Amino acid sequence: MDVLQKYTTYQSFYEIQKSIQDNPLFDSAKAQKKLRAYVEGNRQTISVKADIMVTHFMQNVVAAKKVKGKAKAMIVTRNIRTAIDYYFAVRDLLVAQNAPFKAIVAFSGKKMVKGIEYTEASINGFGGKDIPEKFETDDYRILIVANKFLTGFDQPLLHTMYVDKKLQGLLAVQTLSRLNRANKKMDKTDTFVLDFFNSVEEIKAAFEPFYTATSLTQPTDVNVLHDIKDTLDETGVYEWSEVEAFNELFFANADADQLSPLIDVAAERFIHELDLELDEQIDFKVKAKQFVKIYAQVASIIAFSNVRWEKLHWFLKFLIPKLPVKDPTEDQLTDLLDSIDLSTYGLARVKIEVPIVLDASETEVDPQNPNPRGFHGNDVEQDPLDEIIRMFNERWFEGFANTPEEARVKLIEMGKQLRSTENYKIQVRDNPDDQNSDLAFEKLVDELFYKDRRTGLERYKRYVSDPDFKRTQIRRLKQIVELLDREEEEKAA
Repeated sequence: MDVLQKYTTYQSFYEIQKSIQDNPLFDSAKAQKKLRAYVEGNRQTISVKADIMVTHFMQNVVAAKKVKGKAKAMIVTRNIRTAIDYYFAVRDLLVAQNAPFKAIVAFSGKKMVKGIEYTEASINGFGGKDIPEKFETDDYRILIVANKFLTGFDQPLLHTMYVDKKLQGLLAVQTLSRLNRANKKMDKTDTFVLDFFNSVEEIKAAFEPFYTATSLTQPTDVNVLHDIKDTLDETGVYEWSEVEAFNELFFANADADQLSPLIDVAAERFIHELDLELDEQIDFKVKAKQFVKIYAQVASIIAFSNVRWEKLHWFLKFLIPKLPVKDPTEDQLTDLLDSIDLSTYGLARVKIEVPIVLDASETEVDPQNPNPRGFHGNDVEQDPLDEIIRMFNERWFEGFANTPEEARVKLIEMGKQLRSTENYKIQVRDNPDDQNSDLAFEKLVDELFYKDRRTGLERYKRYVSDPDFKRTQIRRLKQIVELLDREEEEKAA
């Protein structure tokens, strides 16, 4: 099946503001990455996206009886912490909508979140080995994953995928291809992807090298892989017998629980036993990543056989995420997050169910940098916090429907109008039934937008025609009136 036939993308818009008076210096490049990871992983933004996902699944997949009423969905997240946050957001939304099914979360190992240790078993009520079998049943129809089940997972009822993770190259092809299993018996005639992180152009670029004949724009000296491998071998992080044992299990489709102990042995050497200095740890991890990238690209284009490279490639892919390297600037970047607040967040659909048409002509791709990389110290460009925030907002808030100030002023004004109505106090604020309170609040917002249509006609048209925009406005107004309520209570205390 063509998994690119119905592709919808969303674009996030966010603005941050400074919460301290000082104006300290930070590493500019790392600060920008850290800030985007922060806003995209913020529980408020995850709540907004989860609501869109669940509403779409209930209305466009479940109600539409896709795959004879048994269609399932996968939510692809960027890391374990995000997957856990998505799980709880989705779980609560399914309960609120009285859905007759549940969600499952899948990740490897353990994760500490706000002092609580989570595992698949502690959240789902069953272990990772049972996930495929449980997901097969009607009791579970949404699978939330963090770097798991993205390759080799075969579920013919999987119809819809929600992506909140950067997908590039082979990973994009492998991940989205989880949907391509045809199921004529169950009348599976289409698939659907809703992507919050990647553009249509980026997915097209990722697929094309695997769709047509592909060549490199310039030759790559594959012997560089020999040089990198020799350096990695000499560090002593892994024994070759461990690489062999891992691959034997990996290609026998062993579970992650069987693979992890072999990886953990090497990770323990890296972290403790070898007493590696920080620069040595960074150097090893950088070279390991480079080996994986160069080999993956070359192996997908050039026909050659080097079994040891292939085995090391797969071993390193699983080892790299388990090699913690403390960035010398990490503490400072933590201070960065303590210095800002997320003030505005919005989503806009950019493409709606568009087919991504791949180019049939031969594709050329640039080779990975073949020069062996390593750690070269900490010569970085720094900027003051004010400038970092300005550059961030300029990049990620540009193009939003209203300026940040206009949007905030309008919503605060509407929030004050809502609170001033008698129905708000009786039907919303003092209503002990949360569900009835939410319904009453939505009705009040509907009435307010209708009354405001003469001065905000375009806004009203979008509110009544775009369900996602409507949900976002209701949620933000709810946050504003609750904040105003708290301020009033604090003044009265």
